Amino acid sequence: MDVKLRLIDNSQDSNNSDIVIFQKNYAASFDNLAVAWKVVKNLGKGNSHPFTYHAETTVSAGDSYGNYTYQMPASSGDLFHMIKDHTGDVLKYSGESDSSKDIQLANDLKSGAISANIFKDGRKLATKTMIAPGQKAVFQLKPVLFFSVASQVVEGESINSGIISKVSTEISLMGISSADVIVTGGGAGRESDSFKFHLDNIVPG
Repeated sequence: MDVKLRLIDNSQDSNNSDIVIFQKNYAASFDNLAVAWKVVKNLGKGNSHPFTYHAETTVSAGDSYGNYTYQMPASSGDLFHMIKDHTGDVLKYSGESDSSKDIQLANDLKSGAISANIFKDGRKLATKTMIAPGQKAVFQLKPVLFFSVASQVVEGESINSGIISKVSTEISLMGISSADVIVTGGGAGRESDSFKFHLDNIVPG
């Protein structure tokens, strides 16, 4: 189910900081970098930024020649293979993965590493690079978003681990059809407080 959200800035921030929204791949190792799914810029105090967390997820692969496959619908429990046919390198749906919780993408090419990429709403949500022939990428995503205040973060690119280790708020979207995400905190000097995010005006779904 799609979840309609509205990010509202009720903070005391005076630096026009960016707000980065991302997810974590729960099947990945600790050192796997998250991807900045959305970066909200220039959100003034009292202003709002509406967006939707869509239920549909898509997957794409990139080969060593710089080519990218078209995005295919993907759900937990799906398995995909990157193969070479008479047209070139192509991504194929291959049925069920060995875990109902995971989206898996295997490199079945004879040579050349590939990348696996997960998208929501056309924006890159997660990625795994340098997947050698015979290896596969495993993605386990939950309806959980992470919010953090950061700078110099580019949408669609990996987030510096230092930013992830800073204060970021984990918000579950389970059982929600719409809600406001309120950011508070910030400020200058000794009176400043850490940024915090919380849900308000929750409509169950």
